[in-house]
Amino acid sequence: MSNLFVVAYNDLATANQVRDRLLSMNREHLVELEDIVVVERRASDNKIKLHQAVNHTAMGAAGGALWGSVIGLLFLVPFLGAAVGAAAGAAGGAVTDTGIDDGFMKELSANLQPGAAAVFTLVKHAAADKVVPELAQYGGQVVRTSLSKADEEHLKEMAQAARPSA
Repeated sequence: MSNLFVVAYNDLATANQVRDRLLSMNREHLVELEDIVVVERRASDNKIKLHQAVNHTAMGAAGGALWGSVIGLLFLVPFLGAAVGAAAGAAGGAVTDTGIDDGFMKELSANLQPGAAAVFTLVKHAAADKVVPELAQYGGQVVRTSLSKADEEHLKEMAQAARPSA
């Protein structure tokens, strides 16, 4: 079972640093991520912008182009097959939404201050004793988790204890 963590930051740069560090820890097998999204509330126009880690449209287009080329080779029109496959794959990828629900992220991020950002993370497994201290240095405020109240309080205490004193 995966757990959801939403942590708000005062600026997009810090949220991006946290995302990059989590992706690095994912490669180090300290955390197993199912999805990670940085959501910003733009100061310029007050709109919510989702920065997805996976671009489903591009992945669908690439896969569709590959399969379209293969099928096109059978009919001796590989370029036409690639073009049709890419278009179909991009259309399919654009309507695909895996991981954290986009509507939920937009709704929850409506409470962010203009210029602020939040990191939405869906975690399958994590070595909390290594991950929490590493991320605590970035600050942030835990907005929501899918943990029990007791576990959420324990997480906040771990993060507070690991933060560098100012």
